[in-house]
Amino acid sequence: MEEKSIELSDVFEDLVDWPKRLAGEEPFFRRFFESVGAGSVLDVACGTGQHAALFHSWGMRVEGADISPRMIERARASFGEPDGLRWAVRGYDEPVRPPEAFDAALCVGNSLALAPDRATVRRAAASMVGAVRKGGAIAVHLLNLWRFPEGPVLWQKCRRSSRPEGEALIVKGVHRCGPHAYVELLLAPIAAPESMRTTHLTLICLEAAELEEMFRESGATAVELSGHYDGRPYE
Repeated sequence: MEEKSIELSDVFEDLVDWPKRLAGEEPFFRRFFESVGAGSVLDVACGTGQHAALFHSWGMRVEGADISPRMIERARASFGEPDGLRWAVRGYDEPVRPPEAFDAALCVGNSLALAPDRATVRRAAASMVGAVRKGGAIAVHLLNLWRFPEGPVLWQKCRRSSRPEGEALIVKGVHRCGPHAYVELLLAPIAAPESMRTTHLTLICLEAAELEEMFRESGATAVELSGHYDGRPYE
């Protein structure tokens, strides 16, 4: 059976229960923005724009940026580009041009771990710090990939998806090998399993200490670590 690759933007929306996720994260982001009096935010690696659109609905000025043109196309198709909400095709390690001082920036969904190398992560940290005004704040969400044991794939999700070509199953798994982790995605049409498609993503297992160093070297004056959106201690 010949396996074809999945375009990540084709399954991204179906992998997440967005109403549940956004409802769970809302209290954290409300507190985060209020702590710095944020009226504008840069959503780095925004994907299909769910977070950016939520923040715009709160009355904030928002830019959502992603390296994938297809992700941005989907964001624009879903939410439009009303006043105060704009979309940009840009990698998270690229500087914002023209320079604009946002009150806050964020990079969620484990996006930094998808960088090809640590040098890119370092540039991304510098780009985010450079995009935020003095006294602003940055929120970065990363899975603690070191929690995953080395070995076989741990299958996490199996979702049924209604697609233009018919019903399909989307399966997601993760596993770790040394300092790298891997995401395995499988898209299997129910009526035609022989046309299954797969994608293999590599993740960098970033450590808290090195992330703190990167952001401090980029000009961050304080770094706080939390083990969850509810503020529990990081372990």
